[in-house]
Amino acid sequence: MKVFLTILALVVASASAFESKVFVKDVPKASKIEGRITNGYPASEGKAPYAVGLGFSGGWWCGGSIIGNTWVLTAEHCISDSASVTVYFGATWRTNAQYTHWVGNGDFIKHPNADIALIRIPHVDFWHMVNKVELPSYNDRYNNYNEYWAVACGWGTTYDGSSLPDWLQCVDLQIVHNDECGWAYGSVGDNIICTRNVDGKSICQGDSGGPLVTHDGNKLVGVTNFVSGNGCQSGAPGGFQRVTYHLDWIRDHTGISY
Repeated sequence: MKVFLTILALVVASASAFESKVFVKDVPKASKIEGRITNGYPASEGKAPYAVGLGFSGGWWCGGSIIGNTWVLTAEHCISDSASVTVYFGATWRTNAQYTHWVGNGDFIKHPNADIALIRIPHVDFWHMVNKVELPSYNDRYNNYNEYWAVACGWGTTYDGSSLPDWLQCVDLQIVHNDECGWAYGSVGDNIICTRNVDGKSICQGDSGGPLVTHDGNKLVGVTNFVSGNGCQSGAPGGFQRVTYHLDWIRDHTGISY
């Protein structure tokens, strides 16, 4: 049984046994400081120098990953119909970045058939606070990373009566076989990689587009996409675009490959 994403970013399985899916960007905001990676830990400065914040002109927030001096990888549903984005580089506090760049939608590249996208950015030099993350090599394109441990990082959107920014949060998650993901959502495509979310640890609202990076080798293997419509802490798997599935597409647009 297949589960299809609707234009409203909400997917309901055709049998009640399956969870619904919702884009992480569209998880309802809480009235208190929630809506971020749940039950994670504050990131030390420089822990994830590849992680960028993306403040879109439509008023929403997402994450992304630096994959080259002039490229950020994110989720297609983050870009949506936005006219521009402000990219926050080297931030630990969400909007207190080392520096920012404004990018118009002429530098957005959306994948035509998957929830992944590229943003062409002005050239950035790398140092310990701002750096790229490597993609898996072509030798690893058939590695499904089952049972690997990986880290997801993001700021989410935090409001407690004000617009104060939140500290970058990270959470360690274990990658699971797509069959396990399918137990929750129905079958998922080969372009999806999922994580087992236990003890309330999960990606959540505002983390869309952000990185999933392996502990072993520090490779970017996922781009944050969806969680259960029943909530980030429901225990259902988290879903990401599988980067190895898109290596050709990334190379064709950026020239980046390993």
